[in-house]
Amino acid sequence: MPALLELSDISKHYGAIQALSSVDLSLESGEVLGLMGDNGAGKSTLVKIIAGNFPASEGQMRLEGEEVHFSKPVDARNKGIEVVYQDLALCNNLTAAANVFLGREIKRQLGPLKVLDYQAMYKRAGELFQELKSETRPRDVVRQMSGGQRQAVAIARTRLSKAKIVLMDEPTAAISVRQVAEVLDLLRKLRDQGLAVILISHRMPDVFSVADRIVVMRRGHKVADKAIKSSSPEEVTGLITGAIESA
Repeated sequence: MPALLELSDISKHYGAIQALSSVDLSLESGEVLGLMGDNGAGKSTLVKIIAGNFPASEGQMRLEGEEVHFSKPVDARNKGIEVVYQDLALCNNLTAAANVFLGREIKRQLGPLKVLDYQAMYKRAGELFQELKSETRPRDVVRQMSGGQRQAVAIARTRLSKAKIVLMDEPTAAISVRQVAEVLDLLRKLRDQGLAVILISHRMPDVFSVADRIVVMRRGHKVADKAIKSSSPEEVTGLITGAIESA
């Protein structure tokens, strides 16, 4: 069986600047992969290639064994790859349900007109929050939510689209300790439901508490790819800074 996602020899350059150099990466269903590295290490570039923001300069990407080429984010989304960005891209003045269904609203026929079916959206959003064991309620307005609840809304949106892979960009960067625990719990729920998650984070304790495997990037190169239980925060710190060459 091929891996869910396989990257082979992925490179990206902008003129003379080499952002990524021959990176190989694989990801299995039901796996949380922690992606770490300093600013400028190439993490974001790698994730943006997977998410279809721009193509690689060289290399191959395969999804379930089939070679794929994404020229825009909607191409990746149509193949089951969703991104939860750090700013979450939520509309503060709308309810949780309205944010979950943003751009994918459920409509029903009313005579010659199609109208939004709010009840159906509230019901489905409620089911998604229940699946995620989140206290978020469909009618709550996002403006009044905690950071953890906002993450639940963004993650519920990925469940709506039947995603296979969720890319999480610094999901615990600006929230309280209690909310961090909530978000890490949401990631475990995604894994338990068979999704693959790539977690980009600077927070070592978060990665070590939830990831199955860790990949470390430095200056556009992959310098480590190993099971989390066979590494340590000290080793990862050394790899990120360059004190340890590779592992």
